[in-house]
Amino acid sequence: MLAKTQLHDAVRHAPARDLTVTEIRTTIVDVPTVRKHKLSQTSVTAQSYVIVQLRLANGVEGIGEAATLGGPRWSEESVEGIKATIDTYLAPAMTGQPADRFVTAGERLDAAAKRNNAAKAALETALFDAVGKSLDLPVAALLGGAVRTSFPVLWTLASGDPDQEIAEAEAKLAARLHRTFKIKIGAQSPEADLARLARLAKALTERATLIVDANQAWDETTARRCLPCLADLGIALVEQPLPAWNVAGMGRLRARDRVPPLLADECVFTSHDMLAVAEAAAADAVSLKLVKHGGLVGLRKVAAVAEAAGIGLYGGCLLESSVGAAAHLHAFAGLRDLAWGCEHFGPQILTGDLVTEPLAFHDFAVHLPEGPGLGVTLDPDKLRHYARS
Repeated sequence: MLAKTQLHDAVRHAPARDLTVTEIRTTIVDVPTVRKHKLSQTSVTAQSYVIVQLRLANGVEGIGEAATLGGPRWSEESVEGIKATIDTYLAPAMTGQPADRFVTAGERLDAAAKRNNAAKAALETALFDAVGKSLDLPVAALLGGAVRTSFPVLWTLASGDPDQEIAEAEAKLAARLHRTFKIKIGAQSPEADLARLARLAKALTERATLIVDANQAWDETTARRCLPCLADLGIALVEQPLPAWNVAGMGRLRARDRVPPLLADECVFTSHDMLAVAEAAAADAVSLKLVKHGGLVGLRKVAAVAEAAGIGLYGGCLLESSVGAAAHLHAFAGLRDLAWGCEHFGPQILTGDLVTEPLAFHDFAVHLPEGPGLGVTLDPDKLRHYARS
């Protein structure tokens, strides 16, 4: 039997078990980036997030994050809409509810609002973080346990200036931060993009792996013409060359000769989307993102369908801060195979982060933060500094 003082200490240090959600707050923040990040449909010089702070009856606070790119251009959600949806519909649906019933929470959120996947992902992340902190467990443990704690991580080259991009890539290689680079294409003509890629491939040959992301910029005719050129340049992976609706076209492209492996992104939000892509044989890999899949539970569902179909897993991002990136890493940590690594370099492209200790990047990998919950702590001073008026 425990001595009286030992019993007292055990009770005092035991986690409080009332996991009822009592309060949910949201804040829009805008964090400048170190350089312009240019996609086919938009470009950003500051990254915007909605930060969710969720408090339990035991006093523990969980945090979550929703990211967008340049407003409702990558998907239909904007930070303004995300905040309004959480404040008006999702927070009332979860206030007074148990935080640790994650599947039930997802059902409540789906009943409160259709789609709005980024908003739901941010709130669900805060639930997992709060429960993990309450039970002194990392989020990865709540999802079944980690099989990896470090992840090969790429860097995106997206200024459109090949001289600048070569210098940027050289600096990342020298610092042993990144040796896989994703080049954003589609904002210029295909001919200009191919010339730019040829320069990058020549400069980085045998020292780096290159993939490209068209962000839906090409039609099928353009893709048929350009994909063999990308194969000749040694491009390892091509992300979403066609519009999201044209899954059949992705399948036709993939069936042709001299086509690099294809990565599905904007065409896969739900597990049903993933099934349709698998049935069309439209992709070799899928990009997993919390903002697409509605949270950690949804991400794992999409990953399970992809695994069953023999489709590779790739950890996608929307330039998340260390809050959102940590949530992704916890979701990725339990996947049996993450053959294509991840792109959670977001904290490095920001002029400042939102946490007390940003994620660790070294030896060409990003590392899972240690500690309960997400393993990162929101910095209240930085939150106030970057908060939108």
